[in-house]
This record gives sequence, structure tokens and C-alpha cells, in this order.
Amino acid sequence: MKLGFNKHQLALAALAALGTTTLATAPTLAAAAGKTAGQYVAGDFHNHTTCSDGSISMQKLVKKATDKAETPWGLDWFVQAGHGGTGNRNCTLVEDASLSTPAYPYVAGKGPSTTWANSIGASAIKGNNGGVGGNGNMWRWQSIQEFQYPVTEYLAAAKNLPIFIGLESVVAGHEHSSMTIITGQMPLSVDNATLPASAGYTALGNANALAQWSYCFDRNDTDTSRGNTTGSTLGNNWNCSVTGSNSTADTSWNVTAQKLMPASGSGVGTKGHLKTVEAIKWMAQNHANGSYYVPAHLERAGPFNPDGNNGFNVEHLRNLNNAGPMIAFGMETQPGHGASSDRGEYKPLRQSIGGVLTDSVGGTTWGGTGVYGAQVGGVWDALLGEGRNFWFFASSDWHNRGSFGPDDRRSTQDFFPGEYQRNYTMVRNGADKLRPQTIVDGLRTGNNFAASGQLIDRLSFIACASYAGVAARSNAAVEALAVAAATNNRDIDTAGCASMGEKLVVRPGAEIVVSVVVRDPAGTSYSPYSFPNPSLLQMGVSQPLNMPVLDHIDLIRGMVTGYKTPGAADYAGQWPNTWLVNPDMSTVPAAAKNTSASVLKTFNGNGSTAWATVASGVDNSAFLKMTYRIPAVQASQYVRLRGSNLPAAVPYETDASGNPLADIHTNAGNTAKLKIPCTTPAGTTEFNGCPSHLPVVAGQKMVAYDVAAWSDLWFYSNPIYVQVTGSTTVAGVK
Repeated sequence: MKLGFNKHQLALAALAALGTTTLATAPTLAAAAGKTAGQYVAGDFHNHTTCSDGSISMQKLVKKATDKAETPWGLDWFVQAGHGGTGNRNCTLVEDASLSTPAYPYVAGKGPSTTWANSIGASAIKGNNGGVGGNGNMWRWQSIQEFQYPVTEYLAAAKNLPIFIGLESVVAGHEHSSMTIITGQMPLSVDNATLPASAGYTALGNANALAQWSYCFDRNDTDTSRGNTTGSTLGNNWNCSVTGSNSTADTSWNVTAQKLMPASGSGVGTKGHLKTVEAIKWMAQNHANGSYYVPAHLERAGPFNPDGNNGFNVEHLRNLNNAGPMIAFGMETQPGHGASSDRGEYKPLRQSIGGVLTDSVGGTTWGGTGVYGAQVGGVWDALLGEGRNFWFFASSDWHNRGSFGPDDRRSTQDFFPGEYQRNYTMVRNGADKLRPQTIVDGLRTGNNFAASGQLIDRLSFIACASYAGVAARSNAAVEALAVAAATNNRDIDTAGCASMGEKLVVRPGAEIVVSVVVRDPAGTSYSPYSFPNPSLLQMGVSQPLNMPVLDHIDLIRGMVTGYKTPGAADYAGQWPNTWLVNPDMSTVPAAAKNTSASVLKTFNGNGSTAWATVASGVDNSAFLKMTYRIPAVQASQYVRLRGSNLPAAVPYETDASGNPLADIHTNAGNTAKLKIPCTTPAGTTEFNGCPSHLPVVAGQKMVAYDVAAWSDLWFYSNPIYVQVTGSTTVAGVK
């Protein structure tokens, strides 16, 4: 939490001095009648250890991600998810004695970069081409099934935290996706597990379903053993066919492997996409309530390539959502790698597609978010405009600190899970503890917001119907509901009202009262830097990097026109490769945009309808409340939010309307394009003046890497749908 005072806390102090009734205790939420009680809890589902291409052990990553003392950004829930395919390092071994536990003790000379062959022995490596006579790599399915899951269950039991295993799949036909199958993981018996006093732990649950999925559908898994020991039929004997589908009749079907294995070369992207659709169908058939599939940093690898494995066009997102709407329900368009030399690792000319160097879609991130999510009226709005359940998520994508060690606060690559970006998810667990099932259920609902840099840590975003006469609702009444929800970190359960991921069904002519209550937490954030934000300093504003202040919130609206038909002219379309030099919506194909989407209202601390500061009746912390009435609705629509610490017209950061600009001018991948100087003289430490790792251009330190990320903060909410009777049905939401 921030510790000092910002302008919102100062406003509270002034109100208190005047004795204003604004400081009255917020209304108490009524007991939930139709919804199981829950709360917003913070988590991360995309990160890496040495079992794939990360730099630290399972134990160290879990500690860094969940410890609320030594690492105060500790998360409430955590999914450890490395790449599919293979790896040769044993991430269950710990770095030093400080991480030693009875079940997994520190072994001198054998840390998390020790190979599998040098820790468990080559003969224990299963599948084809791994163990004796192979390349020494372990297939991820074995790593998950036999090693990563047991240590995860042990840590979850020891820490009494909801920690489980996922996967960043290497996607057939595309790049990457964050996914999991929780079937078998963390059974109730773990609550009462007797933890061992010496080395070794026998798991009570299993990740067999996730391991099978990794074998069957990950593009990097070319094992044909069916999950068995080489030369033996004893083992998993997996079959990857999809009931009722044409899997086994497909030309890509490998009889020995019992799975689809598309041949490389011409058409591999198209064939790979079909395999990925089959993967979603398999999940829907076998693990419908216990899985998710969220394309990761989906703009990074460029547009879809029918002859390779690159990015996702809008039609591929539609196909996945059609195949499993309860599984493929969103995108990770606010990527990790926020401190990288190219933010999110998005950059111009990143990919060679057909021998032509091609940009990441959008060229770079835009305020740390990919263009699919950042562009008002773009791909995300196109999907929402169909009435789909397709939600916005963020991740850390933790691998390492770049040029620094993992315990340094500086970074030229990644932030730890929870340190910079986090998902805040409404998890309805009632009186029970947080569990994998309720967390996955919460993600599926879309009642989630994502924020960077601790810009906000509480949000109530609700919409209520108001009709003339006895059914009229005042702004104050709806605001009271939102204040109570936000200050108690809960949701609403009120007839005629809806929250994120829900739809409000109204009669034509209803007024929609939209209320937003947020908390910009007081004092210092998790940024280690105390010198002024260089982006704001350009405008004469001196605001410490570790004390960001929410500047404004945009209420964005788009109309809903219904699902598009596969094969129709407006179903498929590629985002233009010219976007970085010509960000013109007229160049975007109809399939990838929603021209009705626009900023309906901007809230800030100024003007005739400025937000108001109100004190929590729970802990007296400051919240901001604001309301907007949408008059006489006649057509189905949705509203969503975004907000930033940066005002409009910040050079190289925001345009005159407050939209994020391309991050190309703070990316160190091409120092010639750097534009924002860091002018605070070097301090007594690396943290109270412009740090030494910033690039220097013509003798001047320039904003890049982690300083650029901490300077430029955004949050995004998921939408609330409004379905007007007689208008388009919002089919993707119950």
C-alpha cells in the first residue's frame, strides 16, 4: 500500500476539517440473496521458473509472488505456468538454505539450474528423445505430472494459499496462451494434510489432466510416446481425439502418438489453428468447469501467418470463443515484460513472415497495453460489440530482471507477479477459503479489472436501471450501492443492477445510472523510485514515481449488434501492418473494429461534474465516486472503463483526448527514438535519482526500461452489458 498522502487524501483531510457529512459511514451491503458472497482478490497466471525459460526455482517464485512481508506486493492467488514443450532444468531444487523446507531441502551445489539428468538421472526421463540416448530434456507433461505439481501442492498446503499449476502453451498455429486444467489439483484433503518432516512429499491430488493436455495439444510437444516410458506401453496411454470431431480422420493425425501433429511448411498455421480449436473442444468436453484458455501477449508475434506460427487475428479469437465460450473467454492484452527494452517485447520488424520483416501488431504497446485492448473501437470492442463474453486480463510474464539479479529492485526485463501488474478478480467463495475452482469461476465471469503500478486497488463499477415514476433511481442511491461495495471490497446483489461481466436487461426508454467508485491507494506504491515522474516533469508536474495519482477515468461505450457469422465478409480481418506510422481506424477492416465505440464521459477531479472524495466507513481510506446517466436507451450496448495517472496531451505519452500513444519513444530497443529525458540528478542511491541503467543519448539519460513502466500507468475494467428488450440479445452473457 502507498503510505503517504496524495491529493485525494488531502481532500479528505479538508472535508474532515469542515465537518462535512461526506465522511459518513458508507451503507452496509445487504446480505447476498442471489449471489454467493465474495471479494476482489489479486492474482497472476503467467510466469516462469527454470523448468522452462525462467531464472529461479518454484519455491523462490512462489515466495516472491505471495509473501506479503519481504515482498509486500504478495498476491492472494497464484498460478505457476511455464512454457509447454521441454526443459532440461529441475526447478524444484532451491537456490539457497533460506528457501529450504523439510520436504524440499536445499542441496549444496544443486540449485534450480541443475539439469534433470544430473538430479534425478537420465533413466528417469520419460517419453521419446529425452532420457538415456536422448537430448536430456524432460517433456513438460512429465515435469508437471511428477515434479511441479507435488511441490506446488506442498507449498499451497504449507502456506495455506490457493496456488496451482497452469501452462503457457506454445500454440499450434499461433504463439502463446495462458491456460490450465484444475481437475485433480488441490483436493479438499490437502486442507488436513500432514506435511513431512523430512525430504519427499507424496501429493494427495494430481495434475494428470493438465499433463495430458500438454502432451496432446502443445505445439512444442512432439513426443509420440502417449505419455509412456520409452519402449514401454505402461504409463498414461493417452489418446487425444475429440469425441464427435474429425480428429482421427484429419491428415495431421499421427496414429502412433494418437494426436494431431501438423506437418511444417505450407499451411502449417492454418492446420495448427484447427488443432488449437480441437484443444478447446477437448477441454469443453472433458473439463468444462475446470479450465481456461487465454491467448497471451497476443499482438506480439505479428498477424496470423497461414504458413507459420505467429499471431492471432480477430477471427481466431472468435473461433476459439465459439468452440468453448466457457473456456476461451478472454485475452491477455496487457502483457508482462513491462520493463523490457521494448515494452512487452512488442516491437517493429519483430517477426519474419514469408521472408518479410513484420511489426508486432500495433508496432509496440500503447500505454503498456497491446493495440487490441488499448485502441477504442478496435478488436476488443469488436468482440464486445457482438455481445461476447471476452474479457481483458494482464500478467507479469516473469522470467528475470534482465541485467540485474532477481533480488534487485531494478529491472531491464520483468517485474515479479503482483509487483507491477495484477488481475483483481471477484471470487465468490462464501465462507470457504479461496480455492482453484472458485478462482477459475471468477475469471470466467469477467468480474475482473487489471491495473498497473498500484494506480488503483479497489473498484466498484455498476450500472442500474431507472424508470420514470416509482421505479426511478437517483444518482445518490446508486452511488451509495457502489460506495458500500468498494469500501467493503465486495460486489452488489441488487435487482435492476449489474456489475462487470454481467448484463442488465431493461425495457426501452430506461435510463442507465452508471456509478464508479475507486481507491487510489495512499502513499508509496511498490515502485522503488522516489524521484519525480519524468513524463509529468515535462509538463512542470513534480510527482514522485512511487506516489502516482489517478488523473482521470474514461467511461467507454459501444453498441451491441450480435454475433458475426463464420465465413461472412465481416468475420475475418487482419489489423493493418501500417498502424505504427498511420494509426487510422479507416484502415482497419470491418471485422476488427466497432465504429460505435467511443469515450462517453471522462471523469477527473475538475470541472462541473468532478468526482467526489468520500471516506471509507471501514478503514477511513479515501475513495473517489462518480456517476453518469445514460438517457432513454433504445438499443443494446456495453460500458467499460479505463484510467491513467497521465493527463491528456503529455508529450510522447497521451494524445489531446487522453488516449495512450505508442510506447516507441520510451523503448530502448531503438535509442534513436527515445524522447523523454530523465533530468533528476543521480542521487545517493540508485533509487532517488535517475538510475545508472537508463540509456544515454547525446549525454542525456533517457526514460526507458522500468522507469518508463512506472511513469505510465493504466487500469482497464471489463464491461457491463445493457440488453434492451426488443433489441439485440447479448448472447454471450447469461
